[in-house]
Amino acid sequence: MKQDFVPKLFTLIQQGISKEQIVRDIMSGIIVGIVALPLAIAFGIASGVSPEKGLITAIVAGFVISILGGSRVQIGGPTGAFIVIIYGIVEKYGVDGLTIATFMAGFLIIGMGLLKLGNLLKYFPYPLIVGFTSGISVIIFSSQIKDFFGLQMDAVPSNFIEKWIAYGHHFKGINWIALVIASSTIFITIFFKKITTKIPGSIIAIILGTLAVSHFSLPVDTIESRFGEIPNHLSLPQIPKVNFETIRGLLQPALAIALLGSIESLLSAVVADGMIGTRHRSNMELVAQGVANVFSSLFGGIPATGAIARTATNVKNGGRTPVAGIIHALVLLLIMLVFAPLAKLIPLATLAGILIVVAYNMSEWRHFISILRGNKTDIIILLVTFFFTVVFDLVIAIEIGIVLSSFLFMKRMSESLTIEAVYGESTSVNEEEIVLDEMYDDIPKEIMVYEINGPLFFGASRHFQDTLSQINYRPEIVILRMRYVPFVDATGFRSLSDTIKGFNAAGIQVLLSGVKQEVQQELERSNIASVIEQKMIFEEFKDALVAARQLKNTRA
Repeated sequence: MKQDFVPKLFTLIQQGISKEQIVRDIMSGIIVGIVALPLAIAFGIASGVSPEKGLITAIVAGFVISILGGSRVQIGGPTGAFIVIIYGIVEKYGVDGLTIATFMAGFLIIGMGLLKLGNLLKYFPYPLIVGFTSGISVIIFSSQIKDFFGLQMDAVPSNFIEKWIAYGHHFKGINWIALVIASSTIFITIFFKKITTKIPGSIIAIILGTLAVSHFSLPVDTIESRFGEIPNHLSLPQIPKVNFETIRGLLQPALAIALLGSIESLLSAVVADGMIGTRHRSNMELVAQGVANVFSSLFGGIPATGAIARTATNVKNGGRTPVAGIIHALVLLLIMLVFAPLAKLIPLATLAGILIVVAYNMSEWRHFISILRGNKTDIIILLVTFFFTVVFDLVIAIEIGIVLSSFLFMKRMSESLTIEAVYGESTSVNEEEIVLDEMYDDIPKEIMVYEINGPLFFGASRHFQDTLSQINYRPEIVILRMRYVPFVDATGFRSLSDTIKGFNAAGIQVLLSGVKQEVQQELERSNIASVIEQKMIFEEFKDALVAARQLKNTRA
C-alpha cells in the first residue's frame, strides 16, 4: 500500500487535528510522562545499568517512536520484557556491549519493517508469547527480592536457581524498614486508584517513601547510595565502534532484542487499535521502533519498544494522536533537567515494590492457566518457553520457542493432509458433486480415484508418499484429485514426482485433476513434464475420468 511507510503523525497533520484534541493530547502526555518516570528509572536499575539510562531511553526513543510510528497512540520506552535480556548482555559484554547490541538491533528492526514483516510477526503463537512473558514476570519478581527485603549481599547471581540459593543464605539479615516501605509501595500502587485515577499510585508511593527515608534518615539503600548522582543533562550522541568480530559476537543478543522488541511493539499497537477502533501501520511501526533503538543507543540508552501499560494509560486519558507521546517525552526531559537531584533520593525498596506490581501485571497468569486447559501442542509450547525463559535465558527461550512452534505447526499441517480413495459415497448436496457421485458409480474397477486434501509441502511429503505406497490393490489407472491442494513446494513436488514414477514403474498410469492454476504454474516451474505428460493433467475431474476410460479401453 502507498501509506505503508507514512508515519501516522504526518497523515494526521495533513488531515488536520482539532485544537480540542491537541489539548487532550497535551494533558494525556503530561500524565503519561509522570507515570513513565518511576518505571523508566526502575527498569534501568533492574536491567543492571544506571538509572539515567532508563530515563534517556524513555525520552529519546519515546520521542522518535511518536514522530515516526505507525500507531496513533503508541508510547515507547524501556519495558519490563527487556530486563532479562539487558541484564544478561551487561553481565557478559558490559554496558558498551549492550549499546552496540541495541544499535545493531535497531537496524535489524528497520530491516524487518522494510521487508514488510510486520504482519508476519503478529502471527507468532499466543502460547509462545504468554510463555516468555510469564517467565519474564517471574524473573523480574525474583530480581527484586534483594531490595524488597533490604538484604545485605553482594552482586546477585543472574542464574535463577543460583539467585534463590543466594537469597536463602542472606534471609536472616532482613531489613524490616525496607520491607515495610516496599510492601507499602505495593499497597499504594494497587489501591490508590480507588481514590483517583488521575494521579498514578506509584508516584504517590515514591513521594511518600522518599520523604520518609530522607526526613527520618532511615537505613535504607537509595539511588544515590548505590549509583551516585543522576545526570541532569543528555550527553552528545556517539556512534559505537563496530567491527566484524563485534557483530559476530553480539548478533545473537541483538537478534533477541529485535525479535522481542518487534513482537511487543506490534502487540501494543494491536491492543491500542482495539481500544480506539483504528488500524496501525505495522511496517512503519517497525521502522520507527528500529530508528528509536538506533538513537537510544547513540545517546547511551537501552533497548526500547512499545509499552502496553503506558499506551493504555494514554488512551484512557484522551490521547488520540502522536502529540501525546511527544509531550510525554518532553515532560520526562524536563523532569530530568530540573528534578534529577531529587530523584537520587528515591529508596530502592520503593522501586522494588513498583517492579513487583509490574511483574504481577505482566504474568498473565489467567491466560497461562487457560492455555494449560487447552490442547497438548499449546501446552508444550507454553511450558517449554516458560521453563527456558526462567531457568536459562530469554535469548535461548525465544529461539527454542520459535523452532518448537514451527515444528509443531508443520506437524499439524502434515496431519491435515488426507489422502483417501473415493468410492462415490459423498453426502454432499452440491449439484456438481451429485453428478460426480453418478460418475463414481460407473467407474470401472481398473480405475482408482484418490482425493488429496491439504497443502503438499515438505512437512507433509513423507505422509503423502507413505500413504500412496501402501496401496494393496494395483489398478491400471490412478486419478489423483488435487482440487483441495492449495500449494506445492519443492519437497512436495519431489514426493509427487517419486510417487508418479513409482506408479509408472508398476505399469500404472497416473492422471491429475482439479489442479489449481497456482499449483499448475509451480508444477511447470519444477518440470512436471519430465514425469507426466501435460495431456494427463486436467482442470476438471470429469475430463480426467473420460480420459481414464479411453486409456482403459485402449489397453484392453
